[in-house]
Amino acid sequence: MTAETSQTLDRGLRVLKLLADTDHGLTVTELSNKLGVNRTVVYRLLATLEQHALVRRDLGGRARVGLGVLRLGRQVHPLVREAAMPALRSLAEDIGATAHLTLVDGAEALAVAVVEPTWTDYHVAYRAGFRHPLDRGAAGRAILAARQGKLDETAYTLTHGELEAGASGAAAALVGVTGIEGSVGVVMLADAVPERVGQRVVDAAREVADALS
Repeated sequence: MTAETSQTLDRGLRVLKLLADTDHGLTVTELSNKLGVNRTVVYRLLATLEQHALVRRDLGGRARVGLGVLRLGRQVHPLVREAAMPALRSLAEDIGATAHLTLVDGAEALAVAVVEPTWTDYHVAYRAGFRHPLDRGAAGRAILAARQGKLDETAYTLTHGELEAGASGAAAALVGVTGIEGSVGVVMLADAVPERVGQRVVDAAREVADALS
């Protein structure tokens, strides 16, 4: 800690991170041990976070992340979208196909940013806000493969006809971005994705990951 930082705020943020990393919640004692502070300090931190709905405690006294974080989370998408747009524009213009950034939203893949090429006679219409199951389409499959450790930052996923008849997709997962699961991809009206597109998508995903890191 430096003179310019707040110890109390730091501890509160550490509480939120600890709770976010567990599915079953933590007790005051467990938090006390992990933070290296006494239980009284933890009680005060939890009480403050509860007032802002960032933490809730169940009947057993275990603390969990509260619904208030959802309100904060809704503001993340515009920031992520803004950071990704330069790479998506470049990808769409270079490949001549619709480029998109997709993030995990529960059990679904959610397109949060889409860029269509300006010079093609036709391309796939794909809109921000479009949702689909994670196990369908290149964007979702790339995310699942990365989650399972089956893809590294040089790999990509290809699909055909899973979301739209006659359309093929290529996507590469965002790698090394803390707290965000997502992918960058393209969708095109073709029987197969040209070989060079895969590496171009990987490069674009790396650009977006760097912009978000």
